[in-house]
Amino acid sequence: HVQLVESGGGSVQAGGSLELSCVASRQIDFYSMGWFRQAPGKEREAVASFGVDGSIRYADAMRGRFTISKDNAKNILYLRINNLRPDDTAMYYCAADYSPQRLWIGNAVIWGQGTQVTVS
Repeated sequence: HVQLVESGGGSVQAGGSLELSCVASRQIDFYSMGWFRQAPGKEREAVASFGVDGSIRYADAMRGRFTISKDNAKNILYLRINNLRPDDTAMYYCAADYSPQRLWIGNAVIWGQGTQVTVS
């Protein structure tokens, strides 16, 4: 399986922006990939996904401030978050699966270790 490593998290002030990166250990052209987050005391939730066909999906609550993108040549998935709010504080995870449906419901077979985003 491909391995995923997230980076780009940190502590930021409300209103700021961050770009998270998810570097894959090998080619990701054939995987649906996505970003998820889990806030303290809450369940993990989907943020956005990027399909093999280039289709993009955002969770309803994530539309507008979140942008997912993918660089197949570099094997990197990105998530840009603008106008950060304190309720964006969470561990952000990257995931990959051959099944976009399984990915979206949070049952992807491949997960990274996560990168922490803290907004104050």
